[in-house]
Amino acid sequence: MIQMVNLRHDEIPSRWYNIIPDLPSPLPPPRDPEDGPSRIANLPNLMIGECLKQEFSRENWIDIPGGVMDLFAKAGRPRPMFRAANLEKKLDTPAKLYYKGEFYSPTGSHKVNTALAQCYYAKAQGFKRVTTETGAGQWGTALAYAAALAGLKCTVFWVRSVYDWKKDRLSFMKLLGADVYASPSPMTEFGRSLYEKNPEHVGSLGIAISEGLEDSQKDPTATYSLGSVLNHVLMHQTIIGLEAQTQFEIFDDYPDIVVSCLGGGSNFGGFALPFLGDVLKKGKKTKFIAAQSQVAPNLQGTYRYDFADYAEITPMLMMYTLGHKTDMAPVKGDGLRYHGCSPILSLLRHEGFIDTVAYPGDEKHVFENARIFMETEGWLPAPESAYSVCAAVDEAVKCRESGEKKTIAFNISGHGFLDIPGYRAVLGLE
Repeated sequence: MIQMVNLRHDEIPSRWYNIIPDLPSPLPPPRDPEDGPSRIANLPNLMIGECLKQEFSRENWIDIPGGVMDLFAKAGRPRPMFRAANLEKKLDTPAKLYYKGEFYSPTGSHKVNTALAQCYYAKAQGFKRVTTETGAGQWGTALAYAAALAGLKCTVFWVRSVYDWKKDRLSFMKLLGADVYASPSPMTEFGRSLYEKNPEHVGSLGIAISEGLEDSQKDPTATYSLGSVLNHVLMHQTIIGLEAQTQFEIFDDYPDIVVSCLGGGSNFGGFALPFLGDVLKKGKKTKFIAAQSQVAPNLQGTYRYDFADYAEITPMLMMYTLGHKTDMAPVKGDGLRYHGCSPILSLLRHEGFIDTVAYPGDEKHVFENARIFMETEGWLPAPESAYSVCAAVDEAVKCRESGEKKTIAFNISGHGFLDIPGYRAVLGLE
């Protein structure tokens, strides 16, 4: 039995996959609210020019620049895929389990895939600084890393409830030269309006996004970078699924079920979209499961137009949403605590191509399965990735009960080496 497959650097896909031309129905465009200034007209003032161009591209394939390919090499791409043979044995399941190891990354997560591309384009456009939000901290770390390689300054607004307990990741970002602020912060007008009312406000991704956008608009040398939700971000992340397709060819297998966690959608989309393309274009019969938290089950929300941020700076996006001002309780897998889902994935969910499961907010079931994974496979997943593991394990148990021999693929988007306090709190470890 082959235990692991990796590719050579010269086998890395040289193009990103853009699923928009293959969608089963047209993707609803962003739109402006009925009142106030045009958010759409303001997009060039918010986003990197090349990323904005890619956002609305109708091309099926977008060439990855040579400079970005060099950065991928520096960041250790490609990433391996493993057969989880020990986990299969532990579960006594007839299912075959495979996982993609995006934790093989300088910052420990898949987020570097788009961070490197965005900083490359920002540098080429002449910007001096990038600004952003982060929830779990993986995106903020990735952008700080990419900015450092590109010679850019980096500002990160970090959801306060996570900022307060991830001290080592905060140090990691600062070692990379980033300026990091707990959000809501007194550094922006919008953040200050919430901070002055409650300096201990737990924050949210929607609030932190608003702060990053406001910060970038005040500085003509700065641009905003987003780590999830938008089309160009998911497209950059398809490097994951494209590699996985080639690796499955070497394994001489193909997934019946594709699983990944989902907050805004970058990790799930990056892994699943190439396989969804096979369903749409080649008639493959694959089931897709998005693993979420019950504190923010956005794919179980309402499919409608909503803002992507709390302060309503962005255009309105057609997506599954819980409402952009919804309060959500903090969880250790805080990267999943976002009110809305990517428009592309929302459309595919609306058309019946994506299923979802939401786990209880106490996270005990999720983290117990992550512990089983660590005991059998040796890797500690990030809290968000633990949801991928949990959903894959649950599907494998169903196969044990039914006797079905399914192939299950899941993505581990990051490692949990800096998240041990979260595991300690949920599992009561001493």
